[in-house]
Amino acid sequence: MTDRQGFRVELAPTLEQRARLGRHAGLSRVVENFCLEKVKAALEQREAEKTYGIPDADLTPVPWSAPALERLWRLEHRDRFPWFSGEGLSSRVPKEACRVRAAGFRNFFDSRSGRRKGRKVGFPGWRKRKHGSRFRYDADRARPEAARWVRMPGVGKVRTREDMSWLMGRIADGCARVIGATIREQAGRWWVSFQLEIDRTNINERRTVSAEAPACGIDVGIKTFATIVDDDGTVTEVQAPKPLKAALRKVRKAGKAVSRKRLGSSNRAKAVKRLARVHLEVAHRRADFLHKTTTILARSKRAIAVETLNVSGMVANRRLSRAISDLGFGEFFRQLEYKTRWYGSGVWAADRWFASSRLCGGCQAINRKLTLADRAWTCGCGREHDRDVNAARNLLQAMTLEQSAA
Repeated sequence: MTDRQGFRVELAPTLEQRARLGRHAGLSRVVENFCLEKVKAALEQREAEKTYGIPDADLTPVPWSAPALERLWRLEHRDRFPWFSGEGLSSRVPKEACRVRAAGFRNFFDSRSGRRKGRKVGFPGWRKRKHGSRFRYDADRARPEAARWVRMPGVGKVRTREDMSWLMGRIADGCARVIGATIREQAGRWWVSFQLEIDRTNINERRTVSAEAPACGIDVGIKTFATIVDDDGTVTEVQAPKPLKAALRKVRKAGKAVSRKRLGSSNRAKAVKRLARVHLEVAHRRADFLHKTTTILARSKRAIAVETLNVSGMVANRRLSRAISDLGFGEFFRQLEYKTRWYGSGVWAADRWFASSRLCGGCQAINRKLTLADRAWTCGCGREHDRDVNAARNLLQAMTLEQSAA
């Protein structure tokens, strides 16, 4: 059985290769804006035609799809963008840029119709340089050629800073194949992310969770990132590094340095890069913590009960938004879901309105007066509860009852 998985490594390009990567990122931005221009022009033309009384069936078609956008690019790029052919840039980048833009239009319509879950997606806007440098290759056009070398069309053979023996071995065995690659620049550093179709059967079997492993309930919070209660009564608290809070002084100092520099100056550009490096360090520390924590849980627990949080609603609270965003609750639950599927354990999510913290584990009474500041409370039946431990235990009990009933 194959699965989709990402594999990201940092590149170590030469100065010439950095320039080529930047040109391809600029090409992708130009093509995306070209596609948006064509769609908006067609929509405006349709509106004008309606005023002439032209029937809907005869109105100018809108090039929503990737093939239609790609046809327009092939027809016009020689006249409008002669530098594309002159600089020998890869033809695969415009193809993927058209697909990215078409996916944006599709997501917009699916969001409006309700087929796409989550927050409403707006109509795609113009892509600007400040939005970041990135571009894509389709299939295995960009592929690893050795443990520390990646071949990219239009760029050449680029060295990597990390070893790719794990990936090379699975490609050689036929257990994995590259189905796409995204190249992205952050804080002056370049990464390539391979999208893989991989057979993880052997990996997952070696790391399958034992049937004797405990089940647990997990309550997440701001003070204590995760309170874990096992079915044998063991309580474990996991503290988050809170990387943004730890680096807030550096972020403010770097931000002030940017604001003091003159717009458009080279010193401002250097200050912007320093600020970007601080934010990148924060993001990497958070990602490292989340990956390590979720991997340990997925490999050591046979079943995990979690709560369903309205993270976007929680972030709307201006007093807690920064602290909640710094913890990465949404990414924590997302990683738990796919890693437990890999290793043979499972995640059970409670209903969003399940009163995990307010519910007394003994008499099942609900304390409706409980506030966020109350870290411990006593029920009318006489039981004393630690807020987080009680919530995790209630989640575990609810999962056990539902599974036994099934």
